Amino acid sequence: MHSHKYLIVVARGISALVLLASLLLSTSLHAQNNIDGLRIWPSPANTRLVFDLAEAPDFSYFTLDNPQRLVIDIANTSNAFNFSQVENQSTLVKKVRYSTAKNKKSIRVVIELTKKLELTVFSLPPTSPYNDRLVIDVTDDKPQSSIILDAKTASSERDIIVVIDAGHGGEDPGSIGSAGSYEKNVTLSIAKRLENLINREAGIKAIMTRTGDYYISPNKRPEMARQHKADLLVSIHADAFVTPQPSGASVWVLSMSRANTELGRWMENTEKHSELLGGAAEIIQDTASELYLTQALLDMSMDHSLTTSYDLSRDVIAQMRSVTKMHKKVPQAASLAVLTSPDIASILVETGFISNPGEEKSLNNNSYRQRLAQSIFDGLTKYFKRLPPDGSLWARLKKEHRTHQVRSGESLSLLAQRYNVEVSQLKKANNLTTDVVRIGQVLTIPQT
Repeated sequence: MHSHKYLIVVARGISALVLLASLLLSTSLHAQNNIDGLRIWPSPANTRLVFDLAEAPDFSYFTLDNPQRLVIDIANTSNAFNFSQVENQSTLVKKVRYSTAKNKKSIRVVIELTKKLELTVFSLPPTSPYNDRLVIDVTDDKPQSSIILDAKTASSERDIIVVIDAGHGGEDPGSIGSAGSYEKNVTLSIAKRLENLINREAGIKAIMTRTGDYYISPNKRPEMARQHKADLLVSIHADAFVTPQPSGASVWVLSMSRANTELGRWMENTEKHSELLGGAAEIIQDTASELYLTQALLDMSMDHSLTTSYDLSRDVIAQMRSVTKMHKKVPQAASLAVLTSPDIASILVETGFISNPGEEKSLNNNSYRQRLAQSIFDGLTKYFKRLPPDGSLWARLKKEHRTHQVRSGESLSLLAQRYNVEVSQLKKANNLTTDVVRIGQVLTIPQT
């Protein structure tokens, strides 16, 4: 009798568990995902669309022609979100709308495009400050060139080209300070101030990798510098750490290990030879012996750009020290994605720790941002005035305004012989009435 009651209790228990499991499964099957928001981040050649979701999306997609459309099916999701309320300034995306879904439990989203474009669709897991996301990158692989050559650039006396890269942007906020400051906003503000300072100076021109709040892949940023035939890439960032104590600015350059890795990739890519070596590539054939010449030329290019990067970063550090505390007082080497151009001088400036409450407050101050931009400008212009690139306006001006500081044992006739000018020319250029010069005197050397 007791055993019979026991069996009944066990049976009822099993039935209850089966019923509970059935209910849980049913709830899971009918649980509905939601679109909580849509953000559209346009840039000149790319637009990123980000659907904010309550849960990880179960999706599939396909494209349609005439007109161009991307169609995305998202399972078990409601269509309660209103796409018409989302601001869209993209030149690549016309409209985002719903269409007839495959079934009652799913939705179909249609993204109308302006032309045939390269498309990438993927999901992202939650990362602060975002939840689950569905991301669509729309890329124009044949954008109109944004490189405008003015008369000065096209002539032999070209401008020095500085590409300024404001770190992060769009969907990527960068580091976030305790007061809620986004690194992407700080970097863009400082970058625009630096751009303004550079473009006010004759003979040097600034080009921004991004001019607004949109995302660019870190690997594409040095490629943009190469497309613009840049003499320098300056990437602006604001550091962060897990604790609020660290503070101060620093300047980083490409590590030798990363440079050698990039050089190895170039050696394996024949198209890169032509791109990087210019006219020299035309006389180098793909033979075993001439590959050594290719490597030698690429090595020379890399050595020059790395040396320039290091020396220039020292000048920038020297100027920044008058504005802010330096976390690192000498240039630091790193294998960073934006520093992958051994053929172009590249530096990354960490303007301070946004994770430090005091520095976060300073980085949000307009006057402080201006002083930081001015110090970076002073550092890079000091370097380029000392060592201007060949063919630039500054190179000619330096040649025309050569100076010499007189040392012990030097005379006017000795200096005339050294610089291949007449003594009378030296006297005229320096308003001298006698042949006597003094130690420490700075003389202008006239152009021959």
